[in-house]
Amino acid sequence: MKIAVASDIHGSLTAARAFFDQAAALGAEKILLLGDLYYHGVRNPLPEGYDPRGVAELLNKNAERIIAVRGNCDSDVDLTVSVFSMPAEAFLFFGGKLIHASHGDKYDIDHLPKGKADVVLYGHYHTGFIKEKAGVVVANPGSLSLPKEGTAKSFILLDEGIIRLYDLSGALIQERDL
Repeated sequence: MKIAVASDIHGSLTAARAFFDQAAALGAEKILLLGDLYYHGVRNPLPEGYDPRGVAELLNKNAERIIAVRGNCDSDVDLTVSVFSMPAEAFLFFGGKLIHASHGDKYDIDHLPKGKADVVLYGHYHTGFIKEKAGVVVANPGSLSLPKEGTAKSFILLDEGIIRLYDLSGALIQERDL
């Protein structure tokens, strides 16, 4: 099984469509969304193709494939337009590894969750990377719509023992074993 992981769509239907196209091309069966799905936030500019309603429709059409966590820009009203749930964090067992997924406003590389997760995934900072800290693989898919610090619009693919970071055009940026 393959899981495509994205974060910080911030209402960009253009970016959301490109992500779903890339996820399909790479054979992803599940989609893990790390929050900030619809609203762009007061500190961010409007992203290209800003259409929160369109993003909600696209995500809801794919709800049976989606696992999502709530971001700091996701409001209660966002939960009412989504047919899938968005808890604050999620745990997945994938390829023999325990994965902790959250938005990143509470847990990040400097504040790892308590317990023994093998992999920690979070968004929030809009910068994609794959690193290791204290024996834990820590990764951020970046932002699909509003990348920061000179990083690309990016996402992650989990693929049975390998984690890969891709840009939104499908070019491989980084990979490592899980």
